[in-house]
Amino acid sequence: MTTKSELGRFLQTRRAQLQPVDVGLPMYDERRRVPGLRRDELAQLAGVSESYYTRLEQGQSLNASLEVLDALARALRLDETERRHLHDLAGTARKGAAGGPRRPAPERVDAATRQLLSSLGDAPAVVLGRYSDILAWNRTGHALFAGHLDPRSPDQPGRRPNTARLVFLDAHVRDLYDDWLKKARDVVGKLRFAVGQYPDDPILASLIGELVMHSKEFTALWSEHRVRDWDIATHRMRHPLVGPVDVIQQAMPLPHGRGQRIVIVTTEPDSASRAALTLLAQLTASSAEGEAPI
Repeated sequence: MTTKSELGRFLQTRRAQLQPVDVGLPMYDERRRVPGLRRDELAQLAGVSESYYTRLEQGQSLNASLEVLDALARALRLDETERRHLHDLAGTARKGAAGGPRRPAPERVDAATRQLLSSLGDAPAVVLGRYSDILAWNRTGHALFAGHLDPRSPDQPGRRPNTARLVFLDAHVRDLYDDWLKKARDVVGKLRFAVGQYPDDPILASLIGELVMHSKEFTALWSEHRVRDWDIATHRMRHPLVGPVDVIQQAMPLPHGRGQRIVIVTTEPDSASRAALTLLAQLTASSAEGEAPI
């Protein structure tokens, strides 16, 4: 997974997903040899030469200016998250060419974050790392997302659950989501976003390789090059203990967290989903006080 190839594949894939009519170009009655826009058409829309764009797509030029990248983003109809991803891929390519790959430090959860997690009470919450590893969770966060796993597993780096692995490879977690495909696209989009930030990270490359090997669905979604930022997501979950729950997941970056985020789950006030989460908190509290673990 090199920055040059990732940048080129991103440009090529997104170009193939646009038709001339999408960008206001005339569509003649002709048989097109390539899906989507041709290179010359995209170059024309971005105001650059076809030869320059071709070199950029083929990884032969890594010195695109911010203005050129923004012009390409507009031509490709990228949203703000996708535009930032394009800048990440191009920017880290320039850095990698001169300063070598970035090697993020091992991830740890500091005491302040653990205190924050504890202060949330019964609101389900998890702390996710740069690869979507679960670094910590509170009791209800564990019960909601992965109650079948050992609650101590996030404290052991070699056993930490990973949300992408869980969504694609764990049948229990797959069954939690009423619209599994929506959740799967969300997970893949966030991994794509991480690739732009950490293009030479061997752990991230290994995770993606594992998912490609073991999930055809992941491979198909990965090839779309869609990007998602961490923000707010809504899902209907089908929990084995408390039934259907409509949840709102809000992800917020942690101060000095080096890519870590806390995801907090809420529900609509005075709703059946709020009652279900309250019941789940009561059940997990009773289990914690009894002989059996959660």
